[in-house]
Amino acid sequence: MTSVFIVFQVLLVVFITIAVLLQKSSSIGLGAYSGSNESLFGAKGPAGFLAKFTFILGFLLVANTIALSYFYNTAGKDSVAEKIATPSAPALDANATPSALFALRFLFSVNLIKHCLSLLLR
Repeated sequence: MTSVFIVFQVLLVVFITIAVLLQKSSSIGLGAYSGSNESLFGAKGPAGFLAKFTFILGFLLVANTIALSYFYNTAGKDSVAEKIATPSAPALDANATPSALFALRFLFSVNLIKHCLSLLLR
């Protein structure tokens, strides 16, 4: 369902961009190609139509963005961090010296970093 909204979002953005570029500005822009007064849009030209059309497209873009956020929030409640299986810590001996504990912690952190990098580079 979200893929339909994403495609619709992209189309809306393209149409809004075209509608804004076609509007007449102080430097004319692409609105110079709108034709004479006897055009499809009437004597005023496309100014009123394009302004209303841009407003409608903007409203649809906001509504589509809200719908996309709703569907994304309801679709996946699982966190990616919860799906990662972390390696278990090696068993520590009660009689281990502090340097051995440091070495085990270092090896565990190196293995954890390797595991995280392997997940990122998949």
